[in-house]
Amino acid sequence: MITLANFQQQLHEYLEKFEFMAEKYDQTARHSLELELLIDDYSRFITNVDNEEAWRQLERQNPWQLDAVAAELRAKSALCVAIMEKYRALKLLHGEREIAHYFRNIEACIEKEFGSFHITSDAKVLLVGSGSFPMTPLLIAKRTGAEVIGIDIDEEAISLGLRVVEKLGAGLNIRLEQTSAEDLDVLKDITHIIFSSTVAAKYDILDQLYILTSDQVVVAMRYGNQLKSLFNYPMKECDRRKWKLVDHILRPDDVFDIALYTKA
Repeated sequence: MITLANFQQQLHEYLEKFEFMAEKYDQTARHSLELELLIDDYSRFITNVDNEEAWRQLERQNPWQLDAVAAELRAKSALCVAIMEKYRALKLLHGEREIAHYFRNIEACIEKEFGSFHITSDAKVLLVGSGSFPMTPLLIAKRTGAEVIGIDIDEEAISLGLRVVEKLGAGLNIRLEQTSAEDLDVLKDITHIIFSSTVAAKYDILDQLYILTSDQVVVAMRYGNQLKSLFNYPMKECDRRKWKLVDHILRPDDVFDIALYTKA
């Protein structure tokens, strides 16, 4: 079992590596392999049950320090995930199709996203935080025939995402936009909403969407608590007059878990 001192040292080393890799991004895929190896290693770290006791011990002894380090790691790792999606998009557009372990993990998660709230061909799905390589829209549209809308505030991510969809999903009902969720013009028609786990303000956005969406909408909130919160923004309490937690989809081997909400 990892010692507390080693656990803390690893956290700081990961933070330094993420900061270094974020600075190396230059709109080319030159450093993609290095970042993929780092993200894959970090994914294994946060899903390793042997690290959970060290997390709990640090949480008991110095919660303020843990909160500060976790917040930094979340922000930096989220930035690096966004960059790695750009690398993957750039490599695809140049003829490469290798898939990093992290992406395989995410793709395996998508299958059971909504539990018993199945997506059918009549659904209209919104993904908040679609990124540069919109795996979720592509998989949902391809397997269900549903219309999928992906939004992101990153202009480069939307530009790359559109090219990826054109290459991998020609003919699929996918729309990508650089906009905020509350400004989308079809919110009342949305049947399912997915929040990416690396969207920092996802619960604030969820609160804003309450009055803008239909009463039948189902929300899949990707999140990570405890050790997984080093890589994902954690679950928060909702206004229970607005949103009702109806299911948890917990997956110990995956990088994030899912909380399902319907309107109260």
